[in-house]
Amino acid sequence: MHFEASMLRFLLLWLLVFCTAFSSSSARPSPFAMRISCGARDNVHTPPTNTLWYKDFAYTGGIPANATRTSFITPPLETLRYFPLSGGPENCYNLNNVPKGHYLVRMFFGLVNQTNFDSEPLFDVSVEGTQIYSLQSGWSNQDDEAFAEAIVFLLDGTASLCFHSTGHGDPTILSIEILQVDDNAYYFGPQWGHGIVLRTATRLSCGTGQSKFGTDYSGDLWGGDRFWKYLKTFGQNSDRPRSTESSIKQASLSPNFYPQGLYQSALVSTDNQPELTYAMDVEPNRNYSIWLHFAEIDSSVTAIGQRVFDILINSDVRFQDVDIIKMSGDRYAALVLNTTVAISGRTLTITLKPKNGSHAIINAIEVFEVIIAESKTSPEEVSALQTLKNALSLPLRLGWNGDPCVPQEHPWSGADCHFDSNSSKWFIDGLGLDNQGLRGFLPDDISKLSHLQSINLSGNMIHGAIPSSLGTIASLEKLDLSYNFFNESIPETLGQLTSLQILNLNGNSLSGRVPAALGGRLLHRASFNFTDNAGLCGIPGLRTCGPHLSAGAKVGIALGALLLLLLIGICSMCWWKRRQNILRAQKLAARDAPYAKARTHLSDIQMTRPYNNHGHSRTAAENGPSLLS
Repeated sequence: MHFEASMLRFLLLWLLVFCTAFSSSSARPSPFAMRISCGARDNVHTPPTNTLWYKDFAYTGGIPANATRTSFITPPLETLRYFPLSGGPENCYNLNNVPKGHYLVRMFFGLVNQTNFDSEPLFDVSVEGTQIYSLQSGWSNQDDEAFAEAIVFLLDGTASLCFHSTGHGDPTILSIEILQVDDNAYYFGPQWGHGIVLRTATRLSCGTGQSKFGTDYSGDLWGGDRFWKYLKTFGQNSDRPRSTESSIKQASLSPNFYPQGLYQSALVSTDNQPELTYAMDVEPNRNYSIWLHFAEIDSSVTAIGQRVFDILINSDVRFQDVDIIKMSGDRYAALVLNTTVAISGRTLTITLKPKNGSHAIINAIEVFEVIIAESKTSPEEVSALQTLKNALSLPLRLGWNGDPCVPQEHPWSGADCHFDSNSSKWFIDGLGLDNQGLRGFLPDDISKLSHLQSINLSGNMIHGAIPSSLGTIASLEKLDLSYNFFNESIPETLGQLTSLQILNLNGNSLSGRVPAALGGRLLHRASFNFTDNAGLCGIPGLRTCGPHLSAGAKVGIALGALLLLLLIGICSMCWWKRRQNILRAQKLAARDAPYAKARTHLSDIQMTRPYNNHGHSRTAAENGPSLLS
């Protein structure tokens, strides 16, 4: 018996371990979360949840500074980053390695804690090239205006958050949050999709309690740590609060994962004011997605049919005969209703009108502005513009950060954009950077701006050769490179630009023959200017060119001249060596001359002295025959 009991306990323990392991292995992974404390040099943990904020490093430009918090809901961070207009009108945080998915993106604003920064800056905010928010005067005194928030799809592994100056102070950013939510979060119908951005207009928790974040509610992480602003009443004496500590069924469900605590308080209308009405300011001619939250927590309502009401949006009935118990299936059970409406005016009004029973009830409200995401500029052209920015040493005041063409309210200075409906992309069709103090050189990558119709870089200090790759931009109609420091010859490829009508190369240091194809275009009413280039020749108005030599011929001549010089040098060296040898021989001969003369004189004397026979005379016969006849 004891053995059987032991085996039973062993099996139960093994089953418990197995189930725990299975449950852990099948549990959903934690969502991706990136929180940045702007201007911070080190990672920061903030109370009461010990939230981790990463240090601000290598994401953007701007200047770090000490921060002044503007609201009690603002994260307790001590630094921020601000962006002076001298650094450009557009400044962006560019984050990499962001997993593909659906995200709640939130940015908190602050004030610089310095005496010369006492004004409240006003600026625009964009996410992934789509403008989502414009700060209004007085934002620093409003809790729900101390941040901008949107739900967006991030699909290319990056996140770009930009701040656009509007001439009313320097943008100041306290913190950034990128929090992953369910891929189907806030699905509102067929129009919903990757091309939709939901900007949070308001998010309210009605009744008793206080303003809270999702973590304060102990909500599911996949809910995105949303902020719920506490709203005590819609109007004085128009409603009364209700609350409960009972559990709420069907609350934290996929894909939105609303916290249970959201449904434990509510506002209920009164006998004096049976209807519940909430009104808010909105942007005109926009679409808004409205999410209404209900749970029957009033102890006086216990059955189906005891509370029935209609829901009107700007006086139009959107939901008829709403019975919370019937639709949710029970008391203390969550019910969420959603509708998307077009608003033509500046006010959005939500009215709950009782039909059965004298009172209406509501627990929470969410309102999102539905924004069509902007199409982006061709990545290849953005890359080409960045190369151009670096090669020309573009002044900081021009910025050139983010996307060149979007948001459409804030295009790059000097770049003209054109939208191509076939590819759903923006392209650059004009560059106007004349008289901007540009230095550096013109890179070959400019040819990647293949939709350009006009280039004006006149009045700068650009040097080097005109890139031959310009000849591949078939759409180019105007090219003005006048009054720079371009040198070398005009590329032959410019003659391929059959659409070119205006070409200004005057005021440079160009040389050589003007390409014949360009000269021929002058007969077709094109306006070309090559003056003030001392080395140019070959068309009327310029000097006459000498015999035209190809590049190969010029190289051959140069090599021949080099060989000739080398040969002359070798011959000169040989002549010099020979001359030195001759001079050395003459010096040696001159030194030995006296001794040679003495020897020669003695021999002459000996040869002319007469012989004395002294008895040794010889006869003719002895001396041999005579040779004279």
